[in-house]
Amino acid sequence: MWCVVVPCSSFVTLRLGSRGYVSCVVKVSIPGVERNGRSRVREQGSAVAWVESPLQLLSAVEARYAGVAGPVTRVVTRAKLPALRVTRTELAGLDLPEGLRIETADEGMPRPGRHDTWVLGDAFSGSMQLTSLTTAPARMVVVDDGLATIRLLELLTARLGTPLLRARATAGPSRRALGVAAGLRLRAAARIGRLTVFTALPVPAELAKAVRAIGADLVTHDFPWLRSQPAARHPRPAESTVVLGTSLVRNGLIHRDRYLSWLFALEGPLAYYPHRREDPRDLAAVRDHPGVTVYDAGVPVEMTLRDLRPGQRVLSLPSTAVTSLRVLLSARGVPVETVDVPDDWWTPSASVSLRSHLQMFAHERASP
Repeated sequence: MWCVVVPCSSFVTLRLGSRGYVSCVVKVSIPGVERNGRSRVREQGSAVAWVESPLQLLSAVEARYAGVAGPVTRVVTRAKLPALRVTRTELAGLDLPEGLRIETADEGMPRPGRHDTWVLGDAFSGSMQLTSLTTAPARMVVVDDGLATIRLLELLTARLGTPLLRARATAGPSRRALGVAAGLRLRAAARIGRLTVFTALPVPAELAKAVRAIGADLVTHDFPWLRSQPAARHPRPAESTVVLGTSLVRNGLIHRDRYLSWLFALEGPLAYYPHRREDPRDLAAVRDHPGVTVYDAGVPVEMTLRDLRPGQRVLSLPSTAVTSLRVLLSARGVPVETVDVPDDWWTPSASVSLRSHLQMFAHERASP
């Protein structure tokens, strides 16, 4: 038995058995979920989703379309985030899945009821972890939040008692205790068949096996809802090379001058799609460079670039968007290439393990 006191003075006791676990892996594709998978996906009761990024929002929509969330799904977006506001406006012009409602939070994170399915994106958020310990939803569904999804799976399948903390996080005793309790809570939900991970990422085989071993359902998808929608709202760029912006510079993980030198040395003309957390000063430098056109769509590139054609290509440093765009563009014959980050680009803040984690999906590499 584990007994953990969290900062809110809640007392959480979880019993984890040592017997074997039973689960399955479901592959979602057009028109949603495979027939043998849908019987495993339980559409019972209503669902409430809390999303804090455009990718989380898009993933929550896909979860409803695939039948992973409830037949009535309320998606609540965090307030005062421009990227979420723009993405919500974009989604409003499309044919949303039946039973889905999107709204902006008035009073912070909603609390799921006992009969609800709780759809969550950022499982490393302290508020999210605290809510997981002070509520008892019928089921929990984790949707994509970038490569943090893979880190979450790695921690859930690590040694019992491993705290759920972000990479590079510095946590005190109380925050670590909360992370430990949240990890035990998710493991307990998995053990009794009440945890689903819904992802478009290619989970490594050994990790997928470990996820199944703790009892969680691993449901993969290829954006079937998004692919069913018209792309005319975002005419494709005229440039043959599309470069995805990065947050690695602003996060202090790679050197600014190395990145910009590489970018400006590319043969143009270039279409540049900024990362939503890109430094405005860096973006101004990119905008002023001859031969580069900056497209400020403000919505996920999965929505804006899905209509590219043969003869065009996408270049990017390691990111989740690389994986999702390959899913969306492979059938169109559009290559999505990841640029290997040279050793001299990395700053001391980027540990060896973090570099490996960031580049784990860097296939179809392009030389810098």
